[in-house]
Order: sequence, then structure tokens, then C-alpha cells
Amino acid sequence: MIGLLAFLHQRFAFALILFAAALGVWGSFGFLTRRQISPGFRSSYVLMIALTAVQGGIGLILITMTRPKELLHVVYGAFAIVFLPGVYFWAGRGPKAREAAFLAIACWVVAIAFGRGILTGA
Repeated sequence: MIGLLAFLHQRFAFALILFAAALGVWGSFGFLTRRQISPGFRSSYVLMIALTAVQGGIGLILITMTRPKELLHVVYGAFAIVFLPGVYFWAGRGPKAREAAFLAIACWVVAIAFGRGILTGA
């Protein structure tokens, strides 16, 4: 059971990095061309939040069964699950240009955080 959960946790981590980078490109392009965030981007961002929560749930289950090599690994995951919705709700309350910039930047930040989480090991 632990092996299967660890495998899923690892695969979801790579998928989330690719998803966050793709959203980062999409959001950056929209910002640079001075476009509003599309409903498709916004729903994809919310999907990334949900997938991050699923990934965190798998991580929490694994923590109860095993110990990560470094506690910093857990900190990167906790950061992502707090940071993503925080930026989403904060940026949505302001001007549309700010929303586009901050959501695109948030995607790049969590892509880096997910990568750093992988590098710390599980």
C-alpha cells in the first residue's frame, strides 16, 4: 500500500509541475498581450488547487505511515496549498491586470515549489 501511494504521490508531483508550468505560460502570454484572464484559465487554476489538495492528502496519508527524508518536503506542499487559493481570492478582488499578473506568477512560483519538493525527496 505504501509503495502504491508513494508512486502516485511521485507521479502527481510531476504532473502538477507540468500543469503549473503550462498555466504559467498561458497566464504570462495573456498578461503580456494585455488580455483578461479567461474563464478557462480561471477554472484550470482552480483545478490545480484541487489537484494540489489531492496530492497533499496523499502526502498526509504517507506521513502517517512513513517519515519523509526531510521535513522541508512537507513545507513545500503546505506552502502550495495555502498560497494558491490565497492568491486566487486576493487577486480576484482587484483590477483585471493585477489578477492576470498575480495568477501567472503564482503558477510559476508553485511550479518551482513543486520542483523543490521533489528535490528534497520523500
